[in-house]
Amino acid sequence: MASERMLRFVEREQSYPDKRTAEERARDFREIAERYAAPDADAQAARCSQCGVPYCSVHCPLHNHIPDWLRLTAEGRLREAYELSNATSTMPEICGRICPQDRLCEGNCVIEFTGHGAVTIGSVEKYITDTAWAEGWVEPLQAGPATGQSVGVIGAGPAGLTAAEYLRVQGHEVHVYDRHDRAGGLLTYGIPGFKLEKDVVMRRIARLEEGGIHFHLGFEVGADATLDELRQKHDALLVATGVYKAREIAVPGNEAEGVIAALDYLVASNRKGFGDAVPAFDDGSLDAKGKHVVVIGGGDTAMDCVRTAVRQGAKSVKCLYRRDRENMPGSQREVANAEEEGVEFVWLSAPASFTADKRVKQVSVAGMRLGSPDASGRRSPEPDPGRSFDIPADMVIKALGFDPEELPQLFGSPDLSVTRWGTLRVDHQTMMTSLPGVFAAGDIVRGASLVVWGIRDGRDVSEQMAKWLKAKAKGEKKAA
Repeated sequence: MASERMLRFVEREQSYPDKRTAEERARDFREIAERYAAPDADAQAARCSQCGVPYCSVHCPLHNHIPDWLRLTAEGRLREAYELSNATSTMPEICGRICPQDRLCEGNCVIEFTGHGAVTIGSVEKYITDTAWAEGWVEPLQAGPATGQSVGVIGAGPAGLTAAEYLRVQGHEVHVYDRHDRAGGLLTYGIPGFKLEKDVVMRRIARLEEGGIHFHLGFEVGADATLDELRQKHDALLVATGVYKAREIAVPGNEAEGVIAALDYLVASNRKGFGDAVPAFDDGSLDAKGKHVVVIGGGDTAMDCVRTAVRQGAKSVKCLYRRDRENMPGSQREVANAEEEGVEFVWLSAPASFTADKRVKQVSVAGMRLGSPDASGRRSPEPDPGRSFDIPADMVIKALGFDPEELPQLFGSPDLSVTRWGTLRVDHQTMMTSLPGVFAAGDIVRGASLVVWGIRDGRDVSEQMAKWLKAKAKGEKKAA
């Protein structure tokens, strides 16, 4: 019986795909682990307990049918497993690589609570979808019957690309505008190759292009066209620009040469990976080679920076975080990978100042301790007056998160309403902004978030846009 293949978590130990050695992987930007061989993937999928209430699916932002495609994988029905995986996600092979499974699906696996180790959901998802691409099971994007309506999507990141796909399937003409010279947003320029190799992203984008989605790259809304001009051109607009303005550190020396923003650093590194000319990298400004690097922050962006610095040949890499390991927001797996690669974490520490002549040469560090819990339930960091020290630094990377840009001013659209946090104000049932026919999704609504949330938001807003466009077309037909 097929059911006899499952519930093997007692007799089969949890096993992730083998990682390359830390020494080997620190020399390149390839992904650190290969995918499973078929017998291993089948065996790990068979560890699933097929819960009546699958907490893995409940805690997945996309509510993927995880137990079902694990069972199909265990039974050797891999194409069906892929089709089910693809039914709820436009980018399952990307989610399998970069979702923080230890905080979402795997972190809430019932087997994890029994002490047997969670099912390796992310690695199985990666195996399923990589196999689907290799075997030609990923079908071309098929547009629905033409509606005669046009949609503009501002931002070619996860939310924008997801909405573009769904809207194209509805039969709308879709145009995607992005300021970069390649689509993908943070998937392309923010996330390093050792977590997400770029050909994985490029083949998804190629599929969208082949499906008739038009990409306008190197296009700055506000400079090349105002938001109102795009509104005149399209029946509806989606703003999915993400949040890119780096949060600053208000300490002396913040403006010193060598104190840089995380995204500037990561974009330069990814561009070099594409073979682009990057003057600020070539002159050493954004290259960590031979330097003492200090990264400030404890999220996933900070982890990307420290591990990139290792691969660039930094002399030393330290990460300062004001809370302890248990209370950091970044993935614990990423911390473990970074430590294996030689990164030193300096917990309960925050920069007090940067010492520089012209260029930074030292970080003065204030010790921290954890006080009472804040509104989120996390214990708030506070200064520890008995602890301070200095760390040498030739490069300091600020990875404290991102805030929204001033889109009404940037887009030349003062009527576009924002919240007190700078995010776009929307009707959370319809996802429409203060401007009729202009919708918003992703980070620009919720603030900085995860790629998987962007995919979900893109899916959800496309449904609302399709309803609105249908009603608009019906109203125009009636008026005619």
